[in-house]
Amino acid sequence: MDNTTEGTWESLPVKLNEGILQTLEEVKFTHMTPVQAACIPLFMRNKDVAAEAVTGSGKTLAFVIPIIELLLKREEKLKKMQVGALVVTPTRELALQISEVMKQFLQKFPQFTQILLIGGTNPIEDVEKFKEHGAHIVIATPGRLEDMFRRKADGLDLASSVKGLDVLVLDEADRLLDMGFEASLNNILGFLPKQRRTGLFSATQTQELEKLVRAGLRNPVRITVKEKGVAATSMQKTPSRLSNYYTICRSENKFNHLVTFLRQHKHEKNLVFFSTCACVEYYGRALEVLVKKADVHCIHGKMKNKRNKIFADFRALKSGILVCTDVMARGIDIPDVNWVLQYDPPSNASAFVHRCGRTARIGNQGNALVFLLPMEEAYVNFLSINQKCPLQKMVLSGDVPDVLPKVKTLALADRAMFDRGMRAFVSYVQAYAKHECSLIFRSKDLDLATLARGFALLRLPKMPELRGDTLPDFKETTVDTDKIRYKDKQREKLRQKLLLELKDQVKISYPKKNFIKNKSWSKQRSKKERREKRSAKRRRDEGSDVEDEEMQELLNDTRILKKLKKGKITEEDFENQISAQISGPKSKHKAGAATHEGSGGEDV
Repeated sequence: MDNTTEGTWESLPVKLNEGILQTLEEVKFTHMTPVQAACIPLFMRNKDVAAEAVTGSGKTLAFVIPIIELLLKREEKLKKMQVGALVVTPTRELALQISEVMKQFLQKFPQFTQILLIGGTNPIEDVEKFKEHGAHIVIATPGRLEDMFRRKADGLDLASSVKGLDVLVLDEADRLLDMGFEASLNNILGFLPKQRRTGLFSATQTQELEKLVRAGLRNPVRITVKEKGVAATSMQKTPSRLSNYYTICRSENKFNHLVTFLRQHKHEKNLVFFSTCACVEYYGRALEVLVKKADVHCIHGKMKNKRNKIFADFRALKSGILVCTDVMARGIDIPDVNWVLQYDPPSNASAFVHRCGRTARIGNQGNALVFLLPMEEAYVNFLSINQKCPLQKMVLSGDVPDVLPKVKTLALADRAMFDRGMRAFVSYVQAYAKHECSLIFRSKDLDLATLARGFALLRLPKMPELRGDTLPDFKETTVDTDKIRYKDKQREKLRQKLLLELKDQVKISYPKKNFIKNKSWSKQRSKKERREKRSAKRRRDEGSDVEDEEMQELLNDTRILKKLKKGKITEEDFENQISAQISGPKSKHKAGAATHEGSGGEDV
């Protein structure tokens, strides 16, 4: 713990409550970290704080302790429905983590209650829980919190509950103030009283004063904490005990190297980052089969109800592999992570630092490795200059087994795996085109034939980037991919039904349906809108986030077939739309919104 400690808790210029000191002793936090030593006294002396410190430096305790201290010092005791402290954080995993830390400390203070408001749960249940038990401390993600403020019709008046708020904390503040969260955050801040203490905590603090003002800080004390041993002129943004490496490998060998590396380190805890949700789904399933006797878990932003359990399960493991997107890059504290592997470099440079920060936390040793293509080697210099993040070269053994034929076998055995590979390839190419460092990551430099071999594809998908290209260097399988069946019997039965109906339509020409003349267009439209509103309200009340992604695709296929039956589209249109369903979103904008997780993160 040397290089991370800053004296004992008793050495603080302000005295901590005995219950807090007992909890710190129980969890064996005998010494403070620099960010804790700097922030806690200021917060407790009623100062607004804007703190920047490297990831893994103990920022959570730097606001959890002052929150409890400030609530204890209130002249009037908090009533059941009165919120005294609010913590807003960008992802549900981080909110869950903060809630667990807060719960530990509140065991000594049963007079205080807390509630966790995050997506992936039924909002009506949250409303009922708040109405029944109240909450003095609220820990929330922006989307769910904003939704709770709108629940007056359900009997929850959260706006009244926060009128006497003492403390607001914005964790991972730079990300919360990104465009993706700005509207929700402004709406939330509109409900909060001006007379309050506010703290912004982040690994990369924003410099724009306007954003700090918008967040409601009044003459904040700016704190930048560097680790001991880091030169005063340096602005190193990664922990000093992190060994940061890069390796160069070609597209067709990249996955082989990853599998070999994970087989050699399967008794350790590993995080593997991919650029898109579809890549996590595809490669995660492959790793489950290829890395024997290892616990493999997958997390990405399109998972809703499952994410909380998967995250908790992986945290409890002593060894295993977590395949994930940048939804896991910020602030998440997973104990004893040995390696952070970046299979795909992130879409922006700051995310690189946050990914690396999942290891080497609170003074522990850790390692990070990024896989780069030969044309991407300039990224190493860019990170050294732009992020003050130097990397050492690691040469991986050239003699690695070729596992790609096994991945192809998986695709031939189950159409679901075949579909995942097609979607992953499309999403990767489209995410690559959106990379912020476009001078280095240029999609026109991608060798799509070699890349497709690296993805172990059986054939090429139909996508705009391949229109007119034959790619002679890529050999498609001789197997008729239309005959690959789903292992799931229900899915295969539905697919066969669709194929049979399509075959029947070839000989039948359906007349166009006449427009109903005895009903005005406006009334027809308003009826449809009312139906859609009722459906949306029902989904919101039930708390369901999204339908199962793969079943949704089959439903979309059914809708397309109905259009063909009604004569709304031609057979050629039908085939094109079905192909687009399999290979991925046609529109780049849609693909970006649905599959690519960059700086926006999750707020629901």
